[in-house]
Amino acid sequence: MKIFNFHLMPYQHADVDAIRRNGSAWITFSNSHYDAQKGAELYHDYLDQLEYAVERGFDGVCLNEHHTTAYGMMPIPGVLAGALTRRLKRGKLAILGRALPLLNNPLMVAEEYAILDNLMRGNFIAGFVRGIGAEYHAMGINPSESQARFDEAHDLILRAWTEPGPFAYEGKHYQFRYVNPWPTPYQKPHPPIWIPSQGSSSTIEWAAKMRYTYCQTLSPIATVARFFDMYREQADRNGYQATPDQLAWSNSIYVAETDEIAIRNARPHLEAFVNAFLKMPVEMLLPPGYTSTESMKRVRAAKVTGKSQTIEQMIEAGVVIIGSPNTVREKLAAYQDLAGFNTSLTKTQFGTMPDSMVRENIDAIAEEILPYFRDRLPEGTAKAAAE
Repeated sequence: MKIFNFHLMPYQHADVDAIRRNGSAWITFSNSHYDAQKGAELYHDYLDQLEYAVERGFDGVCLNEHHTTAYGMMPIPGVLAGALTRRLKRGKLAILGRALPLLNNPLMVAEEYAILDNLMRGNFIAGFVRGIGAEYHAMGINPSESQARFDEAHDLILRAWTEPGPFAYEGKHYQFRYVNPWPTPYQKPHPPIWIPSQGSSSTIEWAAKMRYTYCQTLSPIATVARFFDMYREQADRNGYQATPDQLAWSNSIYVAETDEIAIRNARPHLEAFVNAFLKMPVEMLLPPGYTSTESMKRVRAAKVTGKSQTIEQMIEAGVVIIGSPNTVREKLAAYQDLAGFNTSLTKTQFGTMPDSMVRENIDAIAEEILPYFRDRLPEGTAKAAAE
């Protein structure tokens, strides 16, 4: 299994009670709560944590994009990725991903990703997302145009990467007289593309059709397994057998000496993460027009966003893995076999967790978990994964 360190870069010093009084850490939570001096130190701590994770043996690091929220301080992930390219001595760098419909010029993503791919000498993974509903409120984009804007931006970026320019492009949402980006990607024809999703059926169908790696975000493991089954079914309909390498699960892991110590240490930070940083009204998460009624029902049932949860409930549902080394090894192996994935996008920092705890967690995972999963494949799919 490949295990990446996935960082959300939350504003760790946020007043959790103030978030709760506001009703959400998104959109309406005033930036007057942001202290730039503390924020600056957090950026450096978080970059150091990602670099340290790779030094300790993680297969790579992941960043993402969110706007107008204390949940994650990465509205422009390429800036932070650029800082990492000169510091990572091994491993992959992934942005999961850029929210294409929020952009008026998707060619800037083609350029940005091509630069990162060059700087990483081909060890870069390109992630594309539609962005969650809250970001359409933040950026003033009509959510009913989300899918059409995404599809058009994606197709234009791929043409820009693979078709020599200059050429003209005339679409519904984007028009360019000259498409001729410099530089072009280091990897040919382009970097591998990963698609994170909350579980939209249309996204799963499309990702399988395109043979892109599908990344399931924060959901109970039984739900993750169902979504991954949907991907495999769609792959079969498109004439090929999906491998576990095309499936990635985003999770949170915390390791301590015993289950009791791990739960006690992680509780305040994990419960702040889910019950404050993630909380938002459903009309922000899934605004009208953003997705189909069927997908909306599926996502609402699967997501933990907005639902008050204890750490015990999250552990029981398989949303997170918290415990002793033996507990974490056993559960991660069982979940890998259940869902059939071969990539874990693991958050070692969540919510209000301080730097010292994060580094201890990275050390524990590096010493007690990574060696056991380095060559492990999900049972029953080893041959497909190897191929």
